[in-house]
Amino acid sequence: MTNSNQKGLAIITGASSGIGAIYADRLAAQGHPLLIVARRKDRLQQLATQLKKRYTVNVETLSLDLANPSDLLTLETKLKSDPVDILVNNAGSGGLGPLSSTTADKTEALVRLNIIAVTRLSQAALDGFRDRGKGTLINLGSIIAFWPSAAAAVYSGTKSYVVNFTRSIAMEFEGTDIRIQVVMPGPVRTEFFSSQGMSDSVFPDDYYITADELVDAALSGLEQGEIVTNPTMAEPKVWEDMENTRTTYFAAVSSGKVAPRYL
Repeated sequence: MTNSNQKGLAIITGASSGIGAIYADRLAAQGHPLLIVARRKDRLQQLATQLKKRYTVNVETLSLDLANPSDLLTLETKLKSDPVDILVNNAGSGGLGPLSSTTADKTEALVRLNIIAVTRLSQAALDGFRDRGKGTLINLGSIIAFWPSAAAAVYSGTKSYVVNFTRSIAMEFEGTDIRIQVVMPGPVRTEFFSSQGMSDSVFPDDYYITADELVDAALSGLEQGEIVTNPTMAEPKVWEDMENTRTTYFAAVSSGKVAPRYL
């Protein structure tokens, strides 16, 4: 397949496999030259070779660990210096298990990747989008953002941050040609669990979708103008009810008085 209608540069983090690799494929198919970023250099180069053969687009690779401040700065600088059309902040880590089973250093690395990197890269991209008057930012959240878990305290907390951060900046850029989206995957058939020494059997088989299905649904949601895309939520009213409850909650805690039960 070829696409001669080449578009602006798309940068995808965590692109060596799974969701990130599918985003790379789909954006290349749309005609975007790519910069794909991940830690595994060999996997990146293999993917780049495949995409160059499949589509007539340029594909560059950067082997970086975005939890490392100097590596993160390298990509930030790239975002600030190059005319980027799309940033997909897909790189992330689960760090699953109880907090007592990990170290403070590993916890900090997870926060650096899931929060610090997402924030700094988003800000760098948005600075360029603002200057050019357009651009697309896609951040990967997770349904666990709304589901506190004893086995995923830090992961759940970081994804809650990603959701609120992304929705807030979407409000900041409302009415512009800058598109901002947070995608909310549930269980997806990727290396997410196996990379952490876990089995996919943590969820029933029928809970899973493929990475292809996830990305195709997310890109459809983006084209429909969604800020929050829930690919596996069949009934939009569920989300509308959540939003209505959130509004009710905020009104209820804005009384300016201490609740009688605490007096």
